[in-house]
Amino acid sequence: MSAFFAFLHHVAAFAVFATLAVELVLLTEELSVPRARKLLRVDFAFGMAAMVLLVVGLLRVFYFEKGAGYYFHSIPFIVKLSLFAAVGLASIYPTMKFVSWRGVLKEGRAPIVAPATLRTLRRVIHAELAGIVVIILCAALMARGIGYVG
Repeated sequence: MSAFFAFLHHVAAFAVFATLAVELVLLTEELSVPRARKLLRVDFAFGMAAMVLLVVGLLRVFYFEKGAGYYFHSIPFIVKLSLFAAVGLASIYPTMKFVSWRGVLKEGRAPIVAPATLRTLRRVIHAELAGIVVIILCAALMARGIGYVG
């Protein structure tokens, strides 16, 4: 069972990274109705993958791996969890922007987004991706017992 949950955890992590990368690509060109709708779908997939990642990760911590006592004495784990929360909080801004386009999209019109807003969306997504790269580093350190105190 532990191997299955590790597999689910990794698939969800790759899905989180992939959906953010797709969002970034979709924000590089002018927004059309299909592109904006795709952004909404991809952002929903990002949210679902992040939810699976969190739930499966917590199940692994508390039930399937070394136990919470081990993980909460690992500095890389605490950094990893903190960064996951920071990425989740940062993702609120793009999600709220994308969701705000629903009314216009229902009318069959493309959302009009100021260039400054598009730049901000791209910056936030870049920051989220950078956070995930550091999370991956923390996972590698944690898996090797580096930074364990106690």
